[in-house]
Amino acid sequence: MLRALEVFTIVVVGVMVGVEFSVAFVINRILDALPGDSGQLGRAHGGRMLGAVMPVWYITSLVLVVAWAVAGWHARGTGLVVTAGALLIVSVIMSILLLVPINNRGKTWTPENRPADWKQQMNRWDRLHHVRVAVIIAAFALLAAALV
Repeated sequence: MLRALEVFTIVVVGVMVGVEFSVAFVINRILDALPGDSGQLGRAHGGRMLGAVMPVWYITSLVLVVAWAVAGWHARGTGLVVTAGALLIVSVIMSILLLVPINNRGKTWTPENRPADWKQQMNRWDRLHHVRVAVIIAAFALLAAALV
């Protein structure tokens, strides 16, 4: 049963990492290269869509890691799992304090109501998101190391 939990947790966290990596290094670059207001409209739509899904995904990932740590407390690699959990906590705190406020503003913007500094705000979100991606990649790597 523990092995199934470990594999399921790695898959859930790994897919989350893949989505966030794709947003950071593929999707946002594509949106930024679109002409006119298309990129800003795409970011607003993405903010609404992913803003609804990702909180559930982050919390589910954290709950699964905690369950793995508890269920496998005496197993080899538990320290790595606990450290991965701590990194996921950091990513959730970063999200709530730094990224979500920007996303909540950006997802409501249209070409008619966006602020003059909207690009600077999106650039700040991108920089913070890159840090968050690094944190969750580190968590994922620790989980993978704990499994082997």
